[in-house]
Amino acid sequence: MGTSGYIDVMRVIARSTLRKFWERHPDAEQPLRAWHSEAEKAEWRIPGDIERDYPSASIVGGNRVVFNVCGNKYRLVVKVLYAFGVAYIRFIGKHGDYDRIDVETI
Repeated sequence: MGTSGYIDVMRVIARSTLRKFWERHPDAEQPLRAWHSEAEKAEWRIPGDIERDYPSASIVGGNRVVFNVCGNKYRLVVKVLYAFGVAYIRFIGKHGDYDRIDVETI
C-alpha cells in the first residue's frame, strides 16, 4: 500500500478470461495483452485516472468501465474497486453482444 492509503498498482482478475477470448478471436490477442500489461501497472485511484490513460473509455454506473478493443470491434467491461486496486473483468465480447447486456450490473 502506498503512502496515500491506496494500492499502488492494479490487480486484474482474471487474465484467463482474456486469454480464452483471444484464443477464439486472435485479432484481439495483442490489444488485450497490451491492455492487461498497462492495467497491471496503472495507479487508478479515481475514474479520472482511467479517462486520462484511456480517453475513449466510458465510465458507467456500478464502478464499470468500458474499453474499446480492436477499433471498437470488441468491448471489454471491467469493474474497478479503486481503493483496493482491483479490476475485475466482467465481460469481453463483440460489439453486438455488448449491446445485449446491462453494463452496470454484469
